[in-house]
Amino acid sequence: MEPLFAILVGAFYAAAVYLLLSRKIVRILIGVALLGNAVNLTLFVAGRLTREAAPLIAPDADVPAGPVANALPQALILTAIVISFSFFAFLLVLAFRAYQDLGTDDVDAMRVAEPVGPGRPPEGY
Repeated sequence: MEPLFAILVGAFYAAAVYLLLSRKIVRILIGVALLGNAVNLTLFVAGRLTREAAPLIAPDADVPAGPVANALPQALILTAIVISFSFFAFLLVLAFRAYQDLGTDDVDAMRVAEPVGPGRPPEGY
């Protein structure tokens, strides 16, 4: 099972890098989301894929009775999901605002500070 997840994680990383190198903002945002999912899957696979019992400890015991699943990767992934979702929402709003101001989603056409023509860059925003 773990080699299959490793291949999936590699495919996610490859697709994310390909999309991040794109010129369109929407593709870059999808690449960021895919990269976040690849990181989450990496954490999940690194914590070992087991079908053991849940990490619950009986009230009268100090340690679990038998082999249990590791709860740390699950907690890390939950935290990473929240952080990556908020980061993605921020980037989405930023991209939408840039599209409203500049009228394009092409990164090469967003040359406000360094215009291509003989005109000077804007001095104030």
